[in-house]
Amino acid sequence: MKTITKINLGHNGPLVSKLGLGCMRMSPVWGGPTNDEHESIATIQQALDNGINFLNTGDFYGSGHNEMLVGKAIKGRRDEAFISVKFGGIFYNSQWIGLDLRPVAIKNFINYSLVRLGIDTIDLYQPCRMDGSVPIEDIIGTIADLIKDGKVRHIGVSEITADQLRKANSVHPIAALEIGYSLADRQIEAELLPTAKELGIGVVAFANTAEGLLTGDMKAPLAANTYHSHFTRFQGDNLVKNLAKVEVLKQLAKDKGYTPTQLAIAWVNVQGDHIMPLVSMSRRQRLPENMQAMEITFSAAELQTLNTAFAPGAILGGTYLQR
Repeated sequence: MKTITKINLGHNGPLVSKLGLGCMRMSPVWGGPTNDEHESIATIQQALDNGINFLNTGDFYGSGHNEMLVGKAIKGRRDEAFISVKFGGIFYNSQWIGLDLRPVAIKNFINYSLVRLGIDTIDLYQPCRMDGSVPIEDIIGTIADLIKDGKVRHIGVSEITADQLRKANSVHPIAALEIGYSLADRQIEAELLPTAKELGIGVVAFANTAEGLLTGDMKAPLAANTYHSHFTRFQGDNLVKNLAKVEVLKQLAKDKGYTPTQLAIAWVNVQGDHIMPLVSMSRRQRLPENMQAMEITFSAAELQTLNTAFAPGAILGGTYLQR
């Protein structure tokens, strides 16, 4: 059976799969239906069978449902899995209402996560973002204390600025930065990506298809009840002009014999050995195509075509990635 390439997560960091499995969509994060649990567990286990050991979850995904799901999937296979957990997001009735990054809250969150996952130690523990309500020194310092207590192995951060990343790394070495990155969302290339590389921090890149824009399946106008309609990127003339850009990706994908989604993942993958595409999956049938995407290479001319069509700022409007 084919297995995925392994990389070090950050400078001299733990060995993880170059492709990460995002488990969020296996749970009703935004109040939607819960996916078939049997299929979700089977997807995680088949990912492990193929060497995809990086499993990404959050304690607020489905109010703990996602962690319990991952826990069931890795039972008896703990040593095969690298568990990444985000914390800090507070939801009520499936609606985001804020963050809680106080040290006392972090110490409370970690124990619940360990119980739900059925493990003794979380491999990568990270605040889902920073809002300035609690000093970075206190947040990272608290997780560093959890490392001393044996509850955490490595510290990660998510959706932060370059300055915040430097400050966090000065408190305790940061293993990974989790951030949205795609052909359509390249704003992090100016400061954040170079800073992570300079500091020897691995990059876990989610939203590789930019909320579905790069799948090639979108058509204007979108259905009135889709969640995409809340974002300016998918509204009116913005969507029409953005989809015209996507035609470039669709044509290249056709010429190479792949799907636009595969090319979108592949583009992120080739941006560096320290960058891991984090792909959400909830069905086993998607594993082969996403693994195949990791083998795709581009000629200099093909990269030039994509980088010209999707130059920073070429995609109009924003999504939550720019929060």
